[in-house]
Amino acid sequence: MDILFNTPTIPWQDHPSLKNISIKKIITTEAFGKDSPSIIMVKIPAGAEVTEHIHDGSEDMLFILSGRGTMEIEGQGRFSLRKDVVVRVPRNTRHRIFDVSEEIIVYDVFNPGIM
Repeated sequence: MDILFNTPTIPWQDHPSLKNISIKKIITTEAFGKDSPSIIMVKIPAGAEVTEHIHDGSEDMLFILSGRGTMEIEGQGRFSLRKDVVVRVPRNTRHRIFDVSEEIIVYDVFNPGIM
């Protein structure tokens, strides 16, 4: 079992359901079992958006590595996204990312895992 991951060597791939969004799968339930969290990197180009959605039964924790944009979380309002911001989206809560003015790179953790 892998215990060390060098993210620059993991290839970017198209997000399975979001147009123009790329992901790097670092730790997944597919590779580590159903009890594992999912840890991915997400790349959102300037001008793109992550449409409103919900993660059924999973918390979504986002650590912004670079870029600028806006996030909206149901019941919490809108927040500026920029480097070093950490956002926790509670389970079963609608959220979206939009107004991306500078490509965003996110370190994204889902618990329990979703992929």
